[in-house]
Amino acid sequence: MENQPHHVRPSWDEYFMEIADTVSKRATCDRGRSGCVIVRDRQILVTGYVGSPKGLPHCDDVGHQLKSTVHEDGTVTQHCVRTVHAEQNAICQAAKLGISLNGATLYCRMTPCRVCAMLIINCGIVRVVCAQKYHAGAESEEMFAKAGVQIEFFSDEVVKYSNQ
Repeated sequence: MENQPHHVRPSWDEYFMEIADTVSKRATCDRGRSGCVIVRDRQILVTGYVGSPKGLPHCDDVGHQLKSTVHEDGTVTQHCVRTVHAEQNAICQAAKLGISLNGATLYCRMTPCRVCAMLIINCGIVRVVCAQKYHAGAESEEMFAKAGVQIEFFSDEVVKYSNQ
């Protein structure tokens, strides 16, 4: 029998993050193709990806719907508002199916935005695992700390969109 290389199983976090990456391939906005997996007791409860509300046009088909946001420090950033974030879609899927997310872990591409962070806190998710940091994620990280939601990153690399 030949000497086979030893198979290294991914950790649970790596496993679910790989699934979130696969889910992101369904996303319909090329500015932030993101996927999300919500898990409890090592079982997938729901998934979600960035996409327009059901029946509405997708960025990939009609382009982005960008809005400018002026921040307290005077900087202006551009955000696409045509789509629903992956985390929001996963939480909506759970609500639609009557699945409690209390005590769950959420896996996603980058630090959730402020609105997603508030939804994550209020639905009882206790842990968030991100592949990378989001350039505007400090407020979310602060909210998670105050609410007792654990946040972890695979990488300290910061995601920043080219057309802020």
